[in-house]
Amino acid sequence: MMPEQPFVPAGVVEDGWLAAETVRLLDFAAGSRDPHGGFGRQDRQGELAPGGRVQLWVTGRMTHVFALGELLGHPGCGELVEHGLAGLRGRLADVRFGGWYAEVDVSRVLDDRKLFYQHCFVLLGAASAFVAGHTDAADLLAEACEITERWFWDGAAAMVRESWNREFTEPEPYRGANAAMHGVEAFLAVADATGETVWRERALLMTAFLIDGVARRGVKDGHWRIVEHFDPGWSPLPDYHRERPADPFRPYGATVGHTLEWSRLCLHLRAALGASAPDWLLEHSRALFASAVTDGWAVDGADGFVYTTDWDGTPVVHERMHWVVAEAIAAATVLAAVTGDECYVRWQRMWWDYVRRHVVDTVHGSWHHELDCYNRPSATVWADKADAYHAVQATLISRLPVRGSLAVALRETMRGAGST
Repeated sequence: MMPEQPFVPAGVVEDGWLAAETVRLLDFAAGSRDPHGGFGRQDRQGELAPGGRVQLWVTGRMTHVFALGELLGHPGCGELVEHGLAGLRGRLADVRFGGWYAEVDVSRVLDDRKLFYQHCFVLLGAASAFVAGHTDAADLLAEACEITERWFWDGAAAMVRESWNREFTEPEPYRGANAAMHGVEAFLAVADATGETVWRERALLMTAFLIDGVARRGVKDGHWRIVEHFDPGWSPLPDYHRERPADPFRPYGATVGHTLEWSRLCLHLRAALGASAPDWLLEHSRALFASAVTDGWAVDGADGFVYTTDWDGTPVVHERMHWVVAEAIAAATVLAAVTGDECYVRWQRMWWDYVRRHVVDTVHGSWHHELDCYNRPSATVWADKADAYHAVQATLISRLPVRGSLAVALRETMRGAGST
């Protein structure tokens, strides 16, 4: 299987808009630098949340984003990567029990839980930093891998545990597909950075269980709706959080954006595995994409993706999240590169037009993180501009070959550009 090459959509990149948008997003995101270490959430105007509050997932994600910016050659990103690495080694690290705190402020630990979802972004940030040339990230990456091996990887289930208390003595009686999905992304990045193929094998095991297993068995009338929540034995909990349908991390029902994200990750995994990749990765990627578009896009009278649906496809939370359309664009782009099918090109162009009309914040910068069902700025789930991870990746992926990780794809692309 030959590796797919970059797919450049006519009419978007030719005028330099995507390249300029990457720069605009990175410039806005530079404001997330917290002087005490790590990266904080920015409000709609780009100001940091008061009190020096930083979260692990934001710091890990932004370290990854600035590593991509450094590989791209954007000025200042290298220093921001070092700042992120310092925050992960410093104020967010639990030197007594190991792992990383979920949230801290200037003077204290606000959340001492050890969540795999958040630890995924330590793996991702450290791996991307290493690929970008920060050899000092190797020790951090090794430590994150050791913590993952010891506390989060469940070899018997071939899946990951969700979270622990600070001391790693009490596991949470819950398992989640969201953490596992980001585990697939992180494991592919680790494999690309280290050359250790066991991480790709684990990514395939998790994808096989959740997508070729649970999701495929749950297909009804051709529609794929991924169960997100499970008990400790990985039995589905379809009614989980029915009373909290708009939860930002564990919403009730099927999450349209995750269906799209899985569609894309199946193809990154396929590229990473090469000739040994199972055929179902491409088949399921196409089916997941089609189901997400049918269930989620413009289903309530206006353009945009709804956040969640019930198990029959009825919208539950109608707000449009920026990350969902970003993942839709990314999935369409990768599917176009892999299959050559013009239908994915049309979807991608339509969604970039939507982003330019509604999602890009031309006044304050970055993208509106949430819109209501009329495509007006909203704040029911996300009241701020937490991070630039999804948006930056969407602007870059059209210019990259399909590989296991974006950092390696970008490094390969920039080296090729430098040799011509």
